[in-house]
Amino acid sequence: MESLTLNARIVAPTRPIRRFRSPLINPLRLKRPSKDLSFMTTAASIPQAKASIGLHFNNTCPSKEVLEGWRNADAVCFDVDSTVCLDEGIDELAEFCGAGQAVAEWTSRAMSGSVPFEEALAARLSIFNPSLSTVCEFLEKRPPRISPGIDQLIKKLKAKGTNVYLVSGGFRQMIQPVALHLGIPVQNIFANQLLFGSSGEFVGFDKNEPTSRSGGKAVAVQHIKEVHKYEAVVMVGDGQTDLEARKPGGANLFICYAGVQLREAVATKADWLVFDFQDLIKTLE
Repeated sequence: MESLTLNARIVAPTRPIRRFRSPLINPLRLKRPSKDLSFMTTAASIPQAKASIGLHFNNTCPSKEVLEGWRNADAVCFDVDSTVCLDEGIDELAEFCGAGQAVAEWTSRAMSGSVPFEEALAARLSIFNPSLSTVCEFLEKRPPRISPGIDQLIKKLKAKGTNVYLVSGGFRQMIQPVALHLGIPVQNIFANQLLFGSSGEFVGFDKNEPTSRSGGKAVAVQHIKEVHKYEAVVMVGDGQTDLEARKPGGANLFICYAGVQLREAVATKADWLVFDFQDLIKTLE
């Protein structure tokens, strides 16, 4: 069966490893998102609870070494769901399809690390089998919600010459509009790819993408470091798959962003725990 991505016109950048292609996709012929409608930031409630929730964590104040590592990073890789964006993209899509609760339960298990990510990804998609037309309608009616402060943080990083990447277990079709809004090149997206048949029916996802399986974000970060000869890379995210990116050859630091979801098992192991992107912005000024 012929498999189609969201748009048949795909441009793959030149990379030494074929599986790491980051195709240029025109998601539903969407125009560059405007700030007034599609990408409105929404105040998150968790940062307000920092004073009470964060007290029992001992990593909310970075050490001198961690602070220097953050400031001097060659590149920063951001998770997307519940980090750059307020929502879990696959959960939102599932809710749109009427399967929200069942899929959200699998997402929680995947992000806590209680089940392998690849198992959870396949299980979630099999529950509602999103068609191409459904994904198109979803993106039109429910554009992504950007986390407060992420625009400013990425601008700060880019201004000081730090390269920014989006490394996500979500889907390119839903992430590319976010990257365009934030001024991140599409070739800096490392994410999963939904596949559709010739009639637009869902046929699966690209299992060759490293982010489709547990430990995949570490592989993606390793690839980014090797190709671009970066010495120091920081991973910012909220889940177990983001924590996994910090390993020899992968991310040098892991910053847990708990401004949307606080996953205690992940937060306690982070080099730095933040509840508000302003905490990161201030250190760059």
